[in-house]
Amino acid sequence: MEFEKVAVIGEREAVLGFKLIGIKDVFIASAEEGAAKMTGMIGMDYSLIIATEQIREKLSPSVMRAVETALKPIVIFISPRGQRGESVESMARRILGVNIAKGSKA
Repeated sequence: MEFEKVAVIGEREAVLGFKLIGIKDVFIASAEEGAAKMTGMIGMDYSLIIATEQIREKLSPSVMRAVETALKPIVIFISPRGQRGESVESMARRILGVNIAKGSKA
């Protein structure tokens, strides 16, 4: 599956790695700001939106229903600091060889 337009929304430590790999639409935002931004992006032409779990917690029930039932965009929620599963920092270090916490090669 090819994604035409991808956006990433979340706290700095969670989204910086995506910017480093070349995703252009990366938005650094608090959970509240990110939820508002994501709500506005649902009807736009994004194929994939990646957002943090903290943003998910701030979304209204109606927006969550739209996210869960929409075919486009696909929305994926990630956890920045290993709260669930592998952290973004760990994934970037393992897959890309980049230490996003320090901004240098691992």
